[in-house]
Amino acid sequence: MKILKSAPWVLGLILITVLFSNCRKEEQLYDKSDAVLQFSEEIVTFDTVFSTITTATRQLKVYNPYSKAVNISSISLAGGSQSAYSINVDGQAGIQFSDVKIKSKDSLFIFIQVNINPSNQNNPFLITDSIVFSTNGNIQDIDLVAFGQDANFIVADTYRDGLPPYKIVSNVGESVVWDNSKPYVIYGYAVIDSAASLQIQAGAKIYLHKNSGIWVYQGGNIQVNGTKDQTVLFRGDRPEEWYNDASGQWDRIWINEGSQDNVIQHAVIRNAFIGIQAETLENSMGNKLILENTEIINASGIGLFSRNYSIDATNNVIANCGQYCVALTYGGTYNFIHNTIANYWSEGVRQTPAFYFNNYIVSNNTTVANNLNLTFANSIVFGNNINEFEMDTIPQSNVQYLFDHSILKTDYNYSNNGAFVNCKKNSNPLFKDYVNYDFELSPNSPAIDAGNELYIPFAPNDKNEVPRIGVPDMGAFEFSR
Repeated sequence: MKILKSAPWVLGLILITVLFSNCRKEEQLYDKSDAVLQFSEEIVTFDTVFSTITTATRQLKVYNPYSKAVNISSISLAGGSQSAYSINVDGQAGIQFSDVKIKSKDSLFIFIQVNINPSNQNNPFLITDSIVFSTNGNIQDIDLVAFGQDANFIVADTYRDGLPPYKIVSNVGESVVWDNSKPYVIYGYAVIDSAASLQIQAGAKIYLHKNSGIWVYQGGNIQVNGTKDQTVLFRGDRPEEWYNDASGQWDRIWINEGSQDNVIQHAVIRNAFIGIQAETLENSMGNKLILENTEIINASGIGLFSRNYSIDATNNVIANCGQYCVALTYGGTYNFIHNTIANYWSEGVRQTPAFYFNNYIVSNNTTVANNLNLTFANSIVFGNNINEFEMDTIPQSNVQYLFDHSILKTDYNYSNNGAFVNCKKNSNPLFKDYVNYDFELSPNSPAIDAGNELYIPFAPNDKNEVPRIGVPDMGAFEFSR
């Protein structure tokens, strides 16, 4: 009887509870445009060399760092239905997901699979894609990288403040050889340590991930031994066709001072931020960089950048860079014989010349100068800017330069400067097809038979190994009649 009398009170209590639960507001959303998700990985790597038909699975954790919920309006595979990857978001499989909510300070798991038939030798050695996240209009992406064929993988394992992540590939006193049997894939910096050396054989292919590079540390040495028929390739690690001409995909080859000459011959260096940076960190140890028959193409910053270094450069093509093709700074000793330096950069407005040199730096509001000795002969400097040549020297050090039998596109009046000998000012060299990186000479080029025979012993053959006989042509190529 007492139970029956109390029933209305119990029912009322239940009704009030239901009403309050129905009225409870959903968790507020963080709706600002600066919403940034956090991830357990920056790159999801499937780092197994596959030997059978297989499916590999990895996981990615996505964090909401905010005190409010976030709504991810879209999670998708960039490659869509053509991707080798598939993803599973909180138990649901697919290639695209909409309006995925993560509660405050919470997370969700994404499981990623890649399906590769490694017995197919036509697979690219890298199979890449990315997961794209759109949150309040802010786009983030996580790279997916799988290895479809065998390769040598160099992954950074050392992290120090002020330095890029790196892995030492040649230790002190060690000599390491990279052959051409399978490609090399670099994540981070590959470091050649002091008193160590790295020899890269003809035909080797080096693929570098975003922000990655090769660092020849003080006292280290690198020998790149390509040939005309088997060049050594340095390029970004994205195999898709669109990336063939995308600049700035990796960082640089960075060379410091040493006791033995560094040699790079018959190499192709494409799509870096800086192709080669040769820099004396402290004091010269007497070595130089010998750069021969090499192409440095499409760097988003500088093709060849030096700081107080010694460089002998012959038969090189350095072209189409976002800033300078060649920047020789803070002095040094340079011999440039039969080079083609051409800047037809088309990815944006360029305010800098193709060729620049100076003899000083400014540090802590103090100008410091170094000696400069530069010979530039039988070469070409041209491009699509009005001025592609700039020199910037101060008298606080010894400066000597000679420009001999060369084409220079410049607004500088050097008519009364005896350091310019038989140069052709602003003469279009008439390259065959500079849009497609063909910098050989057309039949009517003013560079034909316009060089100085005195320099033939320094470069008896051109970049294509055509002998230079009689009066040579300017630039890296002899005209083929």
